[in-house]
Amino acid sequence: MEELFSEEGQIVNIILIAIGLLVFMAFSIVLFFYYSRKKIIKTELEKATMEIAHQKEVIQANLITQEAERKRIAQDLHDAISSKLNVVSLNANILTESGISSEETNKIGQSIVNVTSTVLENSRRIAHDLLPPTLEKFGLEAALEELCDEVEETKKFEVSHLFRYSNGQIEKNSELHVFRIAQELFNNAMKYSEASHLDLKLETNENVVYLRYKDDGVGFDLEKARQAKGIGMSGIENRVEILNGTLDMETTIGSGLTVTIAIP
Repeated sequence: MEELFSEEGQIVNIILIAIGLLVFMAFSIVLFFYYSRKKIIKTELEKATMEIAHQKEVIQANLITQEAERKRIAQDLHDAISSKLNVVSLNANILTESGISSEETNKIGQSIVNVTSTVLENSRRIAHDLLPPTLEKFGLEAALEELCDEVEETKKFEVSHLFRYSNGQIEKNSELHVFRIAQELFNNAMKYSEASHLDLKLETNENVVYLRYKDDGVGFDLEKARQAKGIGMSGIENRVEILNGTLDMETTIGSGLTVTIAIP
């Protein structure tokens, strides 16, 4: 009888130990999932915070770029149009005065014609900068080809290009962003690169549009340029962000610049 009770006691002890182990394991599993979930939530919050901070940087850089563009347009309007219209106004007032000879009238009239012709040409140029008519009428490939021709006409560079793109492969607004990126790359080249040759390519491969730019200029320190967040660099990065594309820049001092942009 004592042996029976002893065996039953051992069985009860084993069961209690097993239950204790199960409870401990269950508690450990609950703690593991609790802290794992907490860690996942913390990671997601940090990721969301970084994304919000990044978006704020993009918006801020975009606003700076827009403000710079507005200032440039305002300066163009003042220098190229407003000041010359003031000259036209002054000349027109002189014509209303009495005692002016026909020779003076003809001379002032010719001056007004010359100034108004210049104003018209400048207004066309400003309008072209705001929205290139070639892009609107004939598409991205034609607009980029015209841009390359305009840059080559400056006689500062030899410009080569290769375009394998069908209009409409990306949306109209996206095409405008691509054009502005190419325009900014050429503008930076004219200002800073000291290059002799520029190369621009626009190609489509497996549902991805690639814009590739290369020059043989002096290059620059890419990390310093990113930290400086210049308007040109920010403008390009912002537009690539809007396009949901990827931007790859390769340059070092003395080795020129290579830019590859992939747009899905």
